[in-house]
Amino acid sequence: MRDARRMIPAAPTGRIVGMDPELEAFLPLFPKADLADPVTAREHFAKLATSVPAPDTTGMAVEDRTVPADPAVPVRIYRPHEAHGALIWLHGGGFVMGDVETEHPWASRIANNSGAVVISVGYRLAPENPFPAALDDAYAVLTWAYENAGELGIDPELIAVGGHSAGGGLAAATALRARDEQGPPIRFQLLNQPGLDNSQQSWSARNFTATPWMNRDKVTDAWRHYLGSRPVTPYAAPACAEDLTGLPPAYIATAELCPNRDEDIAYAQRLLQAGVSVELHQWAGTFHGSQAILSAEVSQRQNAELGAVLQRALAG
Repeated sequence: MRDARRMIPAAPTGRIVGMDPELEAFLPLFPKADLADPVTAREHFAKLATSVPAPDTTGMAVEDRTVPADPAVPVRIYRPHEAHGALIWLHGGGFVMGDVETEHPWASRIANNSGAVVISVGYRLAPENPFPAALDDAYAVLTWAYENAGELGIDPELIAVGGHSAGGGLAAATALRARDEQGPPIRFQLLNQPGLDNSQQSWSARNFTATPWMNRDKVTDAWRHYLGSRPVTPYAAPACAEDLTGLPPAYIATAELCPNRDEDIAYAQRLLQAGVSVELHQWAGTFHGSQAILSAEVSQRQNAELGAVLQRALAG
């Protein structure tokens, strides 16, 4: 007999209970939640990304650069007029998919909505480049931005880290590493539905086996590709960190029908208990990545809030 607790609750009409009706109407357009074949997954991800209209960037300068590191890291910099603070932004994609091109609609939108310089990072992808490659790339960009703040026209004391999904986990890990290594000061963490815990022992991770775009199997594959046979450390899965004191203030957003939901809420609670200021927003009726449905009112509010939160955090 199937365990009904491991299914998404459905109404008699077949609708998913609790999902925003505007979002549910677009479910047929989302690719199958599958990371078993990274090459195919990247093709589907790129196709989905190019279908999302990017905001108007005429009010900002957009520049592709290469950060000197070993190996060099490609970045795309979005510079709104009179911006001073900056965000090191790490794209989602289960550690396996994404680059500065697929992230263009989102990085440019955050820059537009916040008025901050956004440095979108094209970090190395798993499984070809497993942990710690992506983290090393993120940390190299953070260090470069801090050391070259004058040339970049940003205040070195107003640099935030942030990301979506796997990128949110990388941002949290970057903050941990910067604290531990007494690296560049980080003003703020902007964590949107971050992947933080490879153990998948939370209720949402165990029970959301058929949720749109991201489900338990896809999360399992993402961590398998990213970690390989390497031991898990807090820099790979930040939820493993025993000490969260001294970290930057954070904004954490979760989606109701997302496997990452409960680990994100638990991380927010632990940050609070460690004396770190946290703003937590659990978005009802949403699923992982549903912000891509720009016509939905809840998606518009989510995207606007990311920009507004970052603007306040970098107000100086």
